[in-house]
Amino acid sequence: MSQPRINLYSDTQTRPSAAMRRAMAEAPVGDEQRGEDPTVNRLCELVAALLGKEAAVFLPSGTMCNEIAILVHCRGGDEIIADRSAHILNFEGGAPGALTGAQIHGLDGQLGMFTADQVRAALRDPANRYAPRSRLLVVEQTANLAGGTVWSVERMQEVAAVARGAGLAVHMDGARLMNAVVASGRAAAEHAAPFDSVWTDLSKGLGAPVGAVLAGSAEFIGEAWRWKQRLGGAMRQAGIIAAAGVYAFEHNVERLAEDHANARRFAELVVEIPGLVVDMATVQTNMVYIDVTGTGASAAEINRRLEARGIRISAIGPSTLRAVTHLDVDRAMVEEAAAALAAVTRDIP
Repeated sequence: MSQPRINLYSDTQTRPSAAMRRAMAEAPVGDEQRGEDPTVNRLCELVAALLGKEAAVFLPSGTMCNEIAILVHCRGGDEIIADRSAHILNFEGGAPGALTGAQIHGLDGQLGMFTADQVRAALRDPANRYAPRSRLLVVEQTANLAGGTVWSVERMQEVAAVARGAGLAVHMDGARLMNAVVASGRAAAEHAAPFDSVWTDLSKGLGAPVGAVLAGSAEFIGEAWRWKQRLGGAMRQAGIIAAAGVYAFEHNVERLAEDHANARRFAELVVEIPGLVVDMATVQTNMVYIDVTGTGASAAEINRRLEARGIRISAIGPSTLRAVTHLDVDRAMVEEAAAALAAVTRDIP
């Protein structure tokens, strides 16, 4: 399959820039297993400081970050509290159950965000041996399936306080944490402060080709390293890819605001197209979810028609499309994509 001209499928579609590639090619490397890769060490120190945590570990993917955190925090039979739309529940192949034997209690949050009262109501009585033990609370920042919505620092503090008061650990799936930082104007460490563990992705809006960094206390990261070894996450001379992450943090954070502006522009154009609906309240970062029910065509059919024009987005369910802006998509491209979407829906019989 050929590369699309305009790729709004996901921010995971970004490709490393020439400058990022140079940084990768020139990176000093060593054995990261022995703590001797200077570029990996630099990346981990950078992220730990950014998030206000004692230590961090470089991992191949965000999913591995989530699963290692769950493996450290939980045991078989434990229960994880998360929003019903959470990535750990919908997009990780059932890994929490497969790897730890833990189950997930999905909450019906609003725009992917639940309340302190909902957490309180979901807590199991620790004296009830017939029920699973509430062990971990997970927040996803930003909330992907809700449209890339942003948890406020105050809301996160509130839900974390309830969980901690009941003896639970608290974890942030920070796949798009830096989008939330830029959108909210609040420092990354403020977002991360209520959490025992938190990770952020390098291969989404930050534009690196691979990787994520998990952070927490020195004790937590020590246990995370053990699980990294068990799961085959050792990467040896990983400075070559860690350098992309260092470059991304030094050059690609503030520019996330451009992605947010482009997503807003795309949404504003799409809402003018007959048969399409966008909840503008959800367009807070770099995602636009589009309800195509009014066109009479399925999301998959509209997606195929766009693909034929060299434009790729994603069909999320039978009647919903998702477009995601990123550093490989500029303002002219989102305007062209919106025009193509208008033409495609106009041609539906």
